[in-house]
Amino acid sequence: MTKPTTKSLVLVYIVATSAAVWAQNQVQDSNKSAAAFKQLTSLVGEWEAVQQGVPVKETYTLTANGSVLMSETKPADSEPMITMFTVDGDHLIATHYCVAGNQPQMITGVPSDLDKGVTFSLERVTGMKTPEDWHNTGVTLTLDDKDHMTQRWTYLYKGKTGTTIFHYTRKK
Repeated sequence: MTKPTTKSLVLVYIVATSAAVWAQNQVQDSNKSAAAFKQLTSLVGEWEAVQQGVPVKETYTLTANGSVLMSETKPADSEPMITMFTVDGDHLIATHYCVAGNQPQMITGVPSDLDKGVTFSLERVTGMKTPEDWHNTGVTLTLDDKDHMTQRWTYLYKGKTGTTIFHYTRKK
């Protein structure tokens, strides 16, 4: 049997230390995701906005044993849309079920604080008939104070990008 060399012992130490640091970072990032999701749950209840003269009602409900935050958005002139928010390891996922008939799935990086804004970016989209179809490409939710929230939605349609901003007030 050969005796381990100093180089091989150093290599084993480096690999083991790197794995431990990586695992610790993954736990910290997962904890940030769980903390950001907990902040999102503070949105539970009813919210109202007016977008281009159209009243919009948004209702947040915690479901699936507290593991999913469901948002139902109901413009007065349209059918409701649903967005489901959940934790997936070191990031959050938002899947939007749009009246356009598609389902953009958006994810965060390691999420930050809801007061600073939690940003979701498009990961993939299902349900599109053509690549030119209108679809959301991201959303940032910012809790301005306990009764006011801003949502900044980005979209793509026929190769052109755009942004729609909603200013919601909590319904009392």
